[in-house]
Amino acid sequence: MVSATIITTVPKFVSPEEHRNIVQSTPTSFNDIPPVLRHQEVNVSISLDPPLDEFTTEDGTNGVLYVIESALVFMSSTGRGFQIEYPAITLHAISREQESNPSIYCQLDESAGGPPADEGAEDVSNMRELSIAPGNPASLESIFEAMSLCASLHPDPNMSEDDDADDAFVSADQFETFTGEEGEELSEVGRVRSMNNNRYAPY
Repeated sequence: MVSATIITTVPKFVSPEEHRNIVQSTPTSFNDIPPVLRHQEVNVSISLDPPLDEFTTEDGTNGVLYVIESALVFMSSTGRGFQIEYPAITLHAISREQESNPSIYCQLDESAGGPPADEGAEDVSNMRELSIAPGNPASLESIFEAMSLCASLHPDPNMSEDDDADDAFVSADQFETFTGEEGEELSEVGRVRSMNNNRYAPY
């Protein structure tokens, strides 16, 4: 199963303020409320390795990143984009290895949503790398924290109850930042699927 889905329109969303207003109005069904947009960043370039079918290098040159509670979305200026559900993002971290082009580095699980792999089986081919480089490097922290918050709403469905009984709430402050300095290696500092099954309460 491919972790990213090609799209031509941005999914519907609401701002945090709009969400609060809708909730306060007591809607008929809370399930019909669109997901909340946690961060929007313009002038973003992305790269995928291996490349995504039907999404070219040109498509990834410039676009808008939407960190929505339901999915991470990139819409290119070419009119083609993709969305990734958070359970497929097994790791995300800030990488400053290239000082001239710092980015958010992500590892995507291509087997997310599929049948569990056999124990001991190698799944190297089931991983895709995503690099998100905003034109404004100062936005990296905000993007990272928004992704961390949204990811906490989508715990690993394969996690056992014993593993997720420790913490009731998740804060973006719990995540470290990868700087690439002093020989520091990129590790699972941004792992996003190790939380609990309780919904994060952002309000």
